[in-house]
Amino acid sequence: MPTLKQLRYLVAVAETLHFRRAAEMSHVSQPTLSGQLRELEDRLGVQLVERSRSKVVLTPLGREIAARAKTVLRDVQDVVELAKQGQAPLGGTIRVGVLPSLGPYFLPHILPELHDRYPELKLYVREGLPDVLLEGLDDGKLDLLFFPLPVKGADLQSVRLFREPLWVVVPGEHRLVCREKIQRSDLEGETFLTLERGHRLHDQVRELCEQYGAELSLDYEGTSLDTLRQMVAMGMGLSLLPALYVRSEVLHDRQVVAREMKSRAPYRMVGMIWRRQSARQEEYETLADQIRSILKNRGLQITVMS
Repeated sequence: MPTLKQLRYLVAVAETLHFRRAAEMSHVSQPTLSGQLRELEDRLGVQLVERSRSKVVLTPLGREIAARAKTVLRDVQDVVELAKQGQAPLGGTIRVGVLPSLGPYFLPHILPELHDRYPELKLYVREGLPDVLLEGLDDGKLDLLFFPLPVKGADLQSVRLFREPLWVVVPGEHRLVCREKIQRSDLEGETFLTLERGHRLHDQVRELCEQYGAELSLDYEGTSLDTLRQMVAMGMGLSLLPALYVRSEVLHDRQVVAREMKSRAPYRMVGMIWRRQSARQEEYETLADQIRSILKNRGLQITVMS
């Protein structure tokens, strides 16, 4: 029978298509990895990898076995985590994925108190674009995501944490600065800046521009919320930015002004997502409850879900 170590090596080769990089990823020497793959092929009686000096290619059967090996390794990790959960609830390491437009402005509000409540809990945090994070969750490289909802996927379980308004951010000299709150009709004909394609916020602002009769700038797309704020300050357009970011960065910037919408304010729903079959599901639901209780006492301009 194949060993788990051999399956890990095969998955590493499938992901890198390079023996040296796969060996570095697996923390072994290249000869060790190559020898274990040959032994795996001998045990299975099939060729998994085509070897040449210029490149590494998996055979069709090799690709299929590597994909199934990912699932096996993920399930084995879930078994290990289930055993840890029995020893100490909300202990050990949880690998968390979060969007760059959320993590820096959300996590500081919850991590210190989570650490006080559960000193044995370690959160390994990785930022990334939505598709990368979801792929990492599916592959088992991440355990859960802090992520905008809804998310489609029969294999995913989610819970809601909070609803975060999107604020209109305008240059300091803009005509809307004098408004205490902004009507949707005020935004007709305005140009909006947002994050580049691939971000959830891009899609949301595009849809809102269509509703408001506003124009979405595709010539100047931001790579971060800070970049958007700076472009707004230079008079290149308006933007819709999440309330936690506004609280953290915009309210202290004299070059821009943030205003709430008067009615039907746009928002994003932020929640937690994990694999439906995860052995730590009960633990994640407890974590969600703890996060909600922490946020309720923070006085933030978000709506914590029950």
